[in-house]
Amino acid sequence: MSRENLLFENMLTLEESSILQEMNTPYRIQQFLDSTLYVGGNENRSPIEVLRQRKAHCLDGGLFAATLLQRIGYLPLILDMQPDPGEDDDHVLALFQEFDCWGAVAKSNYVGLRYREPVYRTIRELVVSYFNDYFNVARKKSLRKYTEVINLSEFDEQHWMTEASGVDWVEEYLKKADTILLITLEQAAYLSPLDERSYKAGSLGVNPDGVYKPQ
Repeated sequence: MSRENLLFENMLTLEESSILQEMNTPYRIQQFLDSTLYVGGNENRSPIEVLRQRKAHCLDGGLFAATLLQRIGYLPLILDMQPDPGEDDDHVLALFQEFDCWGAVAKSNYVGLRYREPVYRTIRELVVSYFNDYFNVARKKSLRKYTEVINLSEFDEQHWMTEASGVDWVEEYLKKADTILLITLEQAAYLSPLDERSYKAGSLGVNPDGVYKPQ
């Protein structure tokens, strides 16, 4: 166990340790994230703060999920899905593998950008599964690229589990990380807008304060 893991564990109260004991599968981690309030704004929260405040945006939630996945034996892996600049928020996934396939845990304001079962043979397959659900308020399907898989254990010296400043550091790293194009410019130009029924379904329960406004 790394020093950052030990620091996280030592910060937990007995009640918090008991709560985390219940999060012994990826889906139970997802259920906890779903029970928290989605919040907008620029403030980042460390996993320990997400646990205590019961609120998160996608980066907070992704790092919380990675922490809890590591706690039950997975690697703390994330990737960042990204739109064209000014079109939408990016979206962080915490990744796990079962049966040689990829799944994901995620915190989102939108219904379709959350959990994925581990049935995707490649990372690209997993990312593509989010494509139609990744849209902005103008009904534009906005997902364009994604980062390589990132192992957060390489950043333990930044204290990403226990300090908001560590989450800030990860955010800056993601902004500069190399990305892989998901679709071509020609494919993007061909896309149809999201239909009204799908928009309403995907936006069910959205917190308006956390909705990205395209520039």
